[in-house]
Amino acid sequence: MKDNLINQILNPENMHQAKLKVISNKGAAGIDGINVKEIDEYIKENWARIRQEIIERSYKPQPGMSTLFRTI
Repeated sequence: MKDNLINQILNPENMHQAKLKVISNKGAAGIDGINVKEIDEYIKENWARIRQEIIERSYKPQPGMSTLFRTI
């Protein structure tokens, strides 16, 4: 059950939809200073680590990134 949920969370289409939702809500830079225009580069640079940490259940999002992942 948990593995299925993790797979749903990590599904690329699901992640894309979450990002679009943040953009449509006019997401602004948070405490981490990353705005929606910079999120693609941040994810590109950090996705392998973030994905592995989610799988291992050790992921602790930065304050601004938690907004993206809460939309999932």
